[in-house]
Amino acid sequence: MNAAALGQEITRPALTQFSEEEEQFRASVREFAEGEIRPRVEKMEHEGKLDQDLIKQCFDLGLMAIETPEEYGGAGSSFFNAILAIEEIARVDASTSVFVDVQNTLVTNAIIRWANDDLKKKYLPQMAERRVGAYALSEAGSGSDAFALKTKAVDKGDFWEITGQKLWITNGSEAEIFIIFATIDAEKGYKGITAFLVEKEFEGFSVGKKEDKLGIRASSTTELILDSCRVPKANVLGEVGKGYKVSIETLNEGRIGIGAQMIGIAQGAYEAALKYTAEREQFGQSINNFQAVQFQLAEMAIDVEAARLLVYNAARLKDAGKSFLKEAAMAKVYSSRVAERVSSKAIELFGGYGYVKDYPVEKFWRDSKIGAIYEGTTNMQLATIAKLIMSGK
Repeated sequence: MNAAALGQEITRPALTQFSEEEEQFRASVREFAEGEIRPRVEKMEHEGKLDQDLIKQCFDLGLMAIETPEEYGGAGSSFFNAILAIEEIARVDASTSVFVDVQNTLVTNAIIRWANDDLKKKYLPQMAERRVGAYALSEAGSGSDAFALKTKAVDKGDFWEITGQKLWITNGSEAEIFIIFATIDAEKGYKGITAFLVEKEFEGFSVGKKEDKLGIRASSTTELILDSCRVPKANVLGEVGKGYKVSIETLNEGRIGIGAQMIGIAQGAYEAALKYTAEREQFGQSINNFQAVQFQLAEMAIDVEAARLLVYNAARLKDAGKSFLKEAAMAKVYSSRVAERVSSKAIELFGGYGYVKDYPVEKFWRDSKIGAIYEGTTNMQLATIAKLIMSGK
């Protein structure tokens, strides 16, 4: 690569300008988050579950089918708008945000891309109107080593019989439609992995234990139990033995969604700190009059904006049909670090009040930690980035 080409690559614009439609969409999601989600946050956090009326409103407003084509009852909008929605909701509540995120960037995304016409006609309208989706890849022995999964699918002629256990499944309690990954032949390694669309009502399927988590407590994280679960032959998502492609390529896009969740968390913590430091008085004046506090707020603002540019750039590249694997990994790594760092600094600026649940910033910090773990740990993202830059990509 010559110097001019290298300079072009490094200085590629982040493409963060908003269209009028995007501005309006963002404003409408923020209005919903402030008016409907914020009053419910404390109760949902305490009860450890999402408000049922709020779930219905997410469907009614079209937030559960942002990219779904209009012919299937969706909004027919862009991936970037899905990212804006995830960010704006996370600014108020990360649990509701990941609920919307998984539905859009993982489940419906995978169905739109990999399902045949019959499966699209069957499931996309249901998921646009009322049915929640979940994405089930992880198992006890296969986290980062995702394709070491043990769940098995056996061809029984008229149907597939799936047996195994899935762990840490977001939306597990609310979902009615699941993308389940299982192997049809363990000896084939990743080439035996197949994706299936499984309904909650299918014989042999059940939802198990709900996890008691540090953060995103209103978001359900459960185990799934498949005990000789009968799945129709028609419910293979993509091709038999090509589930690894469904998984990898869907998660690459999903990581941008997690990045959006993290910048929303960081923005929410930053705004709370900005407001509090203007109101809190010490030594006869607001503490934001002290340069030391101003510098900390400035550092937080820089962090949030830098993370936002990375996330938006990855989303724009995806919508433009360009390669975005490296950018998505970078966005997820950096935004998760920023969310944790900014929310931690917010706690310090609140002082003792920051450490108690009467104030919002300790929740932002607890919610931020998952960003370095789910949909690909930080170490796995760093491995991806290193591989790409070492190969000249």
